[in-house]
Amino acid sequence: MSRMNSILLETNMTNQVTRRDMLKTAVVSASSVVAGTIAPNEGSAETPNTAATQVPVKFRSPDYPRFRGPFPILSTPYTDSGAVDFEVLARSARFVDWCESPGMIWPQSNDSIDLLTRDEKLEGVETLASTARDLKTTALCLGVQGKDTDDMLVYARHAKELASTAVISRPPDTGKTQDDLRQYWRALAEVITDRPVMIQTHGRRGAATPTTALLIELAKEFPNFGYVKEESSPVIPRIRALLASPSIRSVFSARGAYGWLYESRIGTEGLVTERSVYADILAEVWKLMRSGSDPERLKDMYGKLTLMWNLQTTHPGNLRGYSLHLLKMRGVFRNMISREYGPGGSIPAEPIVRNLSLSKEEVAEIEWRWQSLKPYLRPGTFDG
Repeated sequence: MSRMNSILLETNMTNQVTRRDMLKTAVVSASSVVAGTIAPNEGSAETPNTAATQVPVKFRSPDYPRFRGPFPILSTPYTDSGAVDFEVLARSARFVDWCESPGMIWPQSNDSIDLLTRDEKLEGVETLASTARDLKTTALCLGVQGKDTDDMLVYARHAKELASTAVISRPPDTGKTQDDLRQYWRALAEVITDRPVMIQTHGRRGAATPTTALLIELAKEFPNFGYVKEESSPVIPRIRALLASPSIRSVFSARGAYGWLYESRIGTEGLVTERSVYADILAEVWKLMRSGSDPERLKDMYGKLTLMWNLQTTHPGNLRGYSLHLLKMRGVFRNMISREYGPGGSIPAEPIVRNLSLSKEEVAEIEWRWQSLKPYLRPGTFDG
């Protein structure tokens, strides 16, 4: 073999080795990215482990320890004629207590704020305050909000005379600036001084969203503020900004509970959602969040809950849709009657009453998915 040929052979072999080494390095690097870690270079600092893990939820503040965990919003029950069924409203409270839910809220969802008269709301909170005196586990949080400050103060002054663990208030419909919201909640703070006040960040009908700076300002100004139901975009950055302030006492997850598992690891200490029919499972999820134990059971329960909640993409109605069938099936509601909004989401002068109708196929799908939750339901049957 000539000297020239030998040189060429050595060069080709070197290039092949180099290409093999480069390919091997690329495969290792890609594998590290897929695995969620980057292999550290020799002599460099070790990359921190960022793998998700379930850790026990810790309370940020010792104040009002009963105001933590899931606080499902009670759906408003109606008679066949469309009147509020106060007897079933009381039974709903007894149901969430039977489920060992830490708390409950009413009136708060759209169907129990916008579509009820003032007298109906006042009678409803009286009914629940009376019922709550005999409950074993569940704490009562009353909704106090209005289209403007004067409207809100009617409910706040009424709630002040009733026994409840806490109150919750959303932005007023007429609140268009941060100062509008500031004055609205300052007026509430003058009335409610003896129990925690939670602020719901999402309003309706064009209401402004409170900035995290305003929420922190109010928490510094009033010792019973600093409780937030965070559901406004961007949710995760807002939660982090709130939790960065020592003045914030507790942040609750919302948004239908879809982000609850992740947000609890960030630092939320409860949940507000209109999903009272799942109160026993939400309570069990909360126990596992508090203990940090059995993450596989936690993920399994949460995943099967999500399977149920996804029915809203295929079945009629929203939170007052297929959930009404489940509330009736669990012995809470008598019927599937609702009140509806008018055109464009307007509030009708007279109630628009609708009886939910589900096809056999829709019912079969609901009950098929429900089967997966049965191992996690509270044993026994709720008898009212």
